[in-house]
Amino acid sequence: MYSNNTAAATTIIGESSFSDSLSIADGFSDSKKKILWYIKVMQQAGLEELSKILKISRMAVHKHLNILLKKGFVEPIHIREGNVGRPKIFYQLTRNSKTIFPRSYSTIASSAFDYIEKRMGKEGIMDLLGKRQAQLFLQYNQRLNSLEFEDKIKELAKIRDEEGYIAESKKINKKDQRNGTYELLEYNCPILQVAEKHWEACVVETELFKKILDGEIETSHTAAKGDAICRFIIKPNKQEFL
Repeated sequence: MYSNNTAAATTIIGESSFSDSLSIADGFSDSKKKILWYIKVMQQAGLEELSKILKISRMAVHKHLNILLKKGFVEPIHIREGNVGRPKIFYQLTRNSKTIFPRSYSTIASSAFDYIEKRMGKEGIMDLLGKRQAQLFLQYNQRLNSLEFEDKIKELAKIRDEEGYIAESKKINKKDQRNGTYELLEYNCPILQVAEKHWEACVVETELFKKILDGEIETSHTAAKGDAICRFIIKPNKQEFL
């Protein structure tokens, strides 16, 4: 499991418009949507933590969680902190929750990919994804072309966040001995329904990042393979490290 990021999660739930894009059933309050988004980014959260972040009582958070439990979107887990004391209860998302976050590809799109593969094979899939990559390159390049390397990564994260990936970027700590190395984190995968069946989507996505950033990309975590996030380690081409 990748490390938590409180700052990113707090920023996300502070946005006034984020919950409007969460396509869950009618009747779900803004607080429930914020709880789902926060747990999505943090991977797990407890009552006290959610109460402080949402600025509502523990009782109110408990009521919201009970409803989400009944809907099958969250589940409790018990974690012992240290070697003494009782385990504490935290909450994490279930697999069912994947359907409630923004998706840029619908079930129809996934079916279309299946049809193309059946009629044209993997070559047809790669041809379609390649054309999409070319379109995105032009769109992204308009915003990244004039920027320095670090600013390009920041702007790319901003673009991806706008597209529903719940993305952020940051420079990796010097303690990791990776000076000049950055990471792009995506806490939501809008194309997950496609990527789980057609791995080519992830390959083309990584190639797009390489081209637009003119850098070296290593994918350490992938949602399509079951990881909680997608994580890309990025460094400039021909960069020497100590």
